[in-house]
Amino acid sequence: MNKVILIGNLSKDPELSTTNGGVSVCRFTIAVQRRFQNADGEREADFINVVVWRAQAENCHKYLRKGSKCAVDGRIQTSSYEAQDGTRRYVTEVVADNIEFVGSRRDDAEAPVAARSEKPSKPVAELEPIDDDSLPF
Repeated sequence: MNKVILIGNLSKDPELSTTNGGVSVCRFTIAVQRRFQNADGEREADFINVVVWRAQAENCHKYLRKGSKCAVDGRIQTSSYEAQDGTRRYVTEVVADNIEFVGSRRDDAEAPVAARSEKPSKPVAELEPIDDDSLPF
């Protein structure tokens, strides 16, 4: 069984590209904090490469930014290739099956236009009080 679940923050903006066949692929790295503190009392992080395909790749590129928190559900994949200098290079990455956007938007201005709310919510001062006796529970 090969199953990975991670929650972390993007260490840089995601990069979107397209294969020769026209399939979208998005790559990014998330920083996942370790559970325990080191000798200096600090929590270290592991930086894990993530690959997302197709429509989910486009959504990740559209809505995630450096610092965004996300949950990744997928599998570990390893591969190797020969570099230009003739050495063998190895790559380990998580191929995501599901990405959940965790946390809130820092600022509505940073969100894509399509994701913005058209009507503002009611200010707290304008909310009407509700009589406790009218509640169904």
